[in-house]
Amino acid sequence: MARITQSCKMCRREGVSLCGREKCAVKRRAFPPGVHGPAASRGRVRVSTYGLQMREKQKAKRLYGVLERQFRKYFEAASRKKGNTAEFLVQTLETRLDNVVYRLGFANTRRQARQMVSHGFVTVNGGAVNIPSYQVRVGDMVAVKENKREKGLVKQTQERLSKAAETPRWLSLDAAALSGKITAVPEGEDLRQVFDPRLIVEFYSR
Repeated sequence: MARITQSCKMCRREGVSLCGREKCAVKRRAFPPGVHGPAASRGRVRVSTYGLQMREKQKAKRLYGVLERQFRKYFEAASRKKGNTAEFLVQTLETRLDNVVYRLGFANTRRQARQMVSHGFVTVNGGAVNIPSYQVRVGDMVAVKENKREKGLVKQTQERLSKAAETPRWLSLDAAALSGKITAVPEGEDLRQVFDPRLIVEFYSR
């Protein structure tokens, strides 16, 4: 089965930290990997409009850990709705179960959140869900299974939640219960990302 293996080489290629690690390599070497990396960072490599659009698409795919086929399906579903396709696309990505687990602070990175979901650590509305791409809806309750809370990974999560950054406005966190509720659809500032979704729409609309 095809999968994305997260690497700081991807972060350096895109020029932003996508892996979520505190010691991401892009912070030390802010240029693409390879022999032409430093030259590219100084603007010696010209990028076409197509290239810019593709780079934004790659950023989004790598940030959320989504492969091309599934990402295209997300775009096609967003384009069928009436309204802003770019916003619908980001909303779909943000409401993936693995991303919600990450946004609630139950995992350090999206990759770790994906592993938690795949290994059966997470429930939705009390039922076990092990599909990272599962789409949550407003009103859904996401929680860490009670019988998994003694695991080392979850204990670290409890300690981290006390120091965690502010939870996004569209989520409600109960740190003591290791649970969270989807209270609204992400919009406005909650959709701001390191990539430009409008360029992704342009890429697929060629």
